Amino acid sequence: MTVWIALILGIVQGLTEFLPVSSSGHLTLLNKIFGINGDTLLLTILLHIATLFAVFFVLRKEIFELIKKPFSIEAKNLYIATIPTVLIVILTKNFLEDSFASAKLLPYCFLITAILLTVTNIIDEKNKKKNYYYPEKGFRKNVFSSITMGIAQGLAVLPGISRSGATICAGLIAGENREKTAKFSFLMSIPIIIASMIYELWKGDFGIVNGQGMLRFVVISFISAFVVGILAIKLMLKVVQKAKYYWFSFYLVIIAIVSFFFV
Repeated sequence: MTVWIALILGIVQGLTEFLPVSSSGHLTLLNKIFGINGDTLLLTILLHIATLFAVFFVLRKEIFELIKKPFSIEAKNLYIATIPTVLIVILTKNFLEDSFASAKLLPYCFLITAILLTVTNIIDEKNKKKNYYYPEKGFRKNVFSSITMGIAQGLAVLPGISRSGATICAGLIAGENREKTAKFSFLMSIPIIIASMIYELWKGDFGIVNGQGMLRFVVISFISAFVVGILAIKLMLKVVQKAKYYWFSFYLVIIAIVSFFFV
């Protein structure tokens, strides 16, 4: 790895984590293109931790409210959404690790995300015309939306399926407000990334970090992902109200075609 590759990985992670295009999918593809060997799942988790810090920074007010009021409606929704995600990850752990190692499913997962965004855009437009949305103040009190978004997040552990895209789409299909759904989607990543970090620390497999000179490259990637992640969150929260998700679908089809040549 070089300084430039480390910087590219960080920038791509920071940008794609909060856009509906799959950051883990892009990192997996770049690892193949750049010939990065070793525990790439650990590297992916480390970069996700960087963008997790970006979430802490941008949404610090919302996070402090959850800490101060751990039994509020929003907090309960977060707990409920986390449960199906954890169950799915536990049941598919070995399959997930193999998917990151081989990346054979990557092009197909990119295409699945493209289809999901297109279908969601169609449903979202119909919901707008029917005014089929719940009040903007707070997240829906019913557990249905939380469970749906939690399942979507669990399925999005596969590289190529966008976590933010899948969860936001699930919220919109359930009739939630765009901005509130986007914020909730970002908050949902917190417990899952923390759990992944704890699991990797427990495994004690730090091959990608312990390699010759690798630590400084990981630090470069980490810092760049954190800085770019802050900018990406602010941008996404501003454009989420007007975003047409089928534009991202066009990009995902292109990146899926490109990935066929590398995996």
